[in-house]
Amino acid sequence: MRALTALAGLLFAQLLATSVLADCTPHSLRLAVIPIKSSEDMMREHQVLLQRLSHAAGVPVELVIAASYESVVDAIVSGGADIARLGPASYLLAQRRDPRIEPFATFTLSGGPYTAAGSHYQALLLTRAGSLEGVEPLRGKRVALSDPASTSGSLVPSVEFAGQVGAPLQQFFGSLVYAGTHDKALDALLQGRVDAAFVASERADAYLARHGLAPDRLTVQWRSQPIYYDPYVFSARLCPALKSRIRKAMLDDPEALAAFVTAQGASGLVPVSQAQYAPLRQMMDAAIPR
Repeated sequence: MRALTALAGLLFAQLLATSVLADCTPHSLRLAVIPIKSSEDMMREHQVLLQRLSHAAGVPVELVIAASYESVVDAIVSGGADIARLGPASYLLAQRRDPRIEPFATFTLSGGPYTAAGSHYQALLLTRAGSLEGVEPLRGKRVALSDPASTSGSLVPSVEFAGQVGAPLQQFFGSLVYAGTHDKALDALLQGRVDAAFVASERADAYLARHGLAPDRLTVQWRSQPIYYDPYVFSARLCPALKSRIRKAMLDDPEALAAFVTAQGASGLVPVSQAQYAPLRQMMDAAIPR
């Protein structure tokens, strides 16, 4: 019996060792990203990043463009993705479910009509120019948001804006429309299907540039406090050696990813840690019970 027990223990140890080794020698890796543009644009823009990460990891890296922010959170928590780009709030929601999820990189933003250069952006409440002025006239109107798990397109407005007006969004506005992405929320606003839209300031900058629109087409009715920008995060299942190679590939040679960074409306990639998201974490902990 002791011999069988010892043999079982040895086999278990070997299986555990094999499992740990497998984490460092996967057949492929998956990078999941939140839906911020069309799938075609995102796939095209990410090719240079995928090639660099594949070379660093020694295995193919596949891009997964998720249908929603929540599906990216589910993927990075469940192990369906090895790396992910998350919104700040969706990162914190993911880390609530698995505290081992680790942020490691973010962009420095180039700056634009609505966003200062640096690593912060803001949630904006925008209207069409000349339609309404001020927050109070928007009471009872139709507003677009991007995704329920979007930082600037839902969560921050649900806490910060709602606190300012003294009412939940669903009571202040006549109806809430989840467009899916910031770009689709801006489409709905400019096409007159909604009266206002909550969007990220840097996405509004990119939208105006891409469509050749002047900033005076829109009016900012409200701005949130600055928010630290989207983190790239590692799954808890990714081994330390692979994390190190991927981190170096993204951060150590700015020229290698210059085209990708520019396509994201950014000026660089920089290291990031949990500390940068502490103010947002405090706000979310106060407003959204665990």
